[in-house]
Amino acid sequence: MNSLNKPCSTVRICLAQLNLTVGAVASNTQMILTAIQQAAQQQADLILFPELAISGYPPEDLLFRPEFAKQCQAALSHITAATLEYPNLHVVIGHPDWYSLGADSASNSFKNYHINNAASLLCAGKVLGTYYKHELPNYGVFDEHRYFSFSGAGGTEYEPFVFDIKGTQFGINICEDVWLPTAPQVAKDAGAEVLLVLNASPFYHGKMIHRINTIRENVSTLSMVYVGINHVGGQDELLFDGGSFILNAAGLCTTQLPQFESAVHCIVLNDATPHTSDIAPTLNVEAEIYQSLVLATRDYVHKNGFKSVVLGLSGGIDSALVLSIAVDALGADAVYAIMMPTRFTANMSVEDSRAMVARLNVRYEEIPIEALFEGYLNTLSTAFRGTSTGLAEENLQARIRGTLLMAFSNKFNHLVLTTGNKSETAVGYCTLYGDMCGGFAVLKDVLKTQVYRLCEWRNNQAIEQGLPAIIPHTILTRPPSAELRENQTDQDSLPDYAVLDAIIIAHLEHNLSLHDILALNISDEHTIKRVLHLIQINEYKRRQSAVGTKITPRAFGKDWRLPITNGFIAGKLKNN
Repeated sequence: MNSLNKPCSTVRICLAQLNLTVGAVASNTQMILTAIQQAAQQQADLILFPELAISGYPPEDLLFRPEFAKQCQAALSHITAATLEYPNLHVVIGHPDWYSLGADSASNSFKNYHINNAASLLCAGKVLGTYYKHELPNYGVFDEHRYFSFSGAGGTEYEPFVFDIKGTQFGINICEDVWLPTAPQVAKDAGAEVLLVLNASPFYHGKMIHRINTIRENVSTLSMVYVGINHVGGQDELLFDGGSFILNAAGLCTTQLPQFESAVHCIVLNDATPHTSDIAPTLNVEAEIYQSLVLATRDYVHKNGFKSVVLGLSGGIDSALVLSIAVDALGADAVYAIMMPTRFTANMSVEDSRAMVARLNVRYEEIPIEALFEGYLNTLSTAFRGTSTGLAEENLQARIRGTLLMAFSNKFNHLVLTTGNKSETAVGYCTLYGDMCGGFAVLKDVLKTQVYRLCEWRNNQAIEQGLPAIIPHTILTRPPSAELRENQTDQDSLPDYAVLDAIIIAHLEHNLSLHDILALNISDEHTIKRVLHLIQINEYKRRQSAVGTKITPRAFGKDWRLPITNGFIAGKLKNN
């Protein structure tokens, strides 16, 4: 039969963009089985799950635990058996795969095993084949060389896996494989027309366009269709934003699922050509970041077994934004705000806090701490005799607040949300065991200048819905202050936040030296040197800070591994 008379081959593919949890093998398996059932009900020919769907991503050192290995292997067997009920449905599922090098399989030691990052094709109760990820990322937040072998059975060769459904040839790659050109080319050479790609691609702002451009460069140039699925949901400091998409052979986007939402969505290929359907609208900068923080907060709280949160409300912009995010993530009934004023707390701060909690209808308490502060000062008066009042006394107030928040956490099982931002933690403008005290740092990777923009965006969203602005205008316009001494402002201790944030971006995200930053004309040499010095000497504080969500290309945490003890002098010119 010639190509003109060849009947049209129609293949229905379900994309299972799921919010899975690392280590929760049983619940992940149930979500996977439910999605398979949905795909079968929609008469799909194939359903595609994300990278390491059974285990969640990244499973880290759970992979070294024999019991975890057995649970994952049992789950794969269970899912495979379940496909007997749907004999026409092909399932492509990501999972870890343990390959024995001759070790006793009953042993609790896995030192003689290779672990592969795998994707298996299941159909009618059988495993029809398995593809092993070859390109293992080992940069930034990724540490896959610690866990995985390069390909099946511990080998190093590229091993394509191509299979046929209704005359269309499908290949499989896993995430990093398509960020480099070799694995897609190997799949193409093996006959693939459509490349199915299982992803666990963490979010940062701007990542979506970077993904699409990379796929166009490495897959679309081969005239292959790209069908990709991505995880969605929070996992410690990582957030997976979903946004799964399909590019046709010309590199045009034909489907894109929403970011930050779970979805099981079917698309149609006719003769390996995808139909255009359901392209989610592109989010602007503030919408994308705000929604990412909402999802990350919700998942961290719920996946770690908490039902409610508590935070210290100061009347400042950072705690105002955290309160707004917490309510949007969890609902007002699950949020408890506490104002803890001292002699240095302005009346306006108390009034703004009252106004905001009234608008959001959260539980609220005012607990003056002046008497506790006086008690600490009296207790320390003999030891501190002859010294000037300064930072030690200021930080006592922050530490009293931290202690009270933890008391509420212990008594009522609230998770404490910290309210510090990236600009402050970068230079150590924060108090250990004080405002840094808590379980989750919502704004850990959000610069101060971005905090203002997010607040304005959230207020505009409320106004567009016919509601009053959530965050009082005076919070947005007052000079920021820690209110730990009379007439204090942040700029008494720090450069203007626009300058500070520009230096932080240049140094952290772009690794620029003093010489390079000076060339950007951001600020004078003295200011830049001072900021770089503060970043270096405050690593000990950041190492003790709560986990928080990564939203930039380089965040403090897995992205940033500065030694605490080191003799490197940041901000030193060659001719100094």
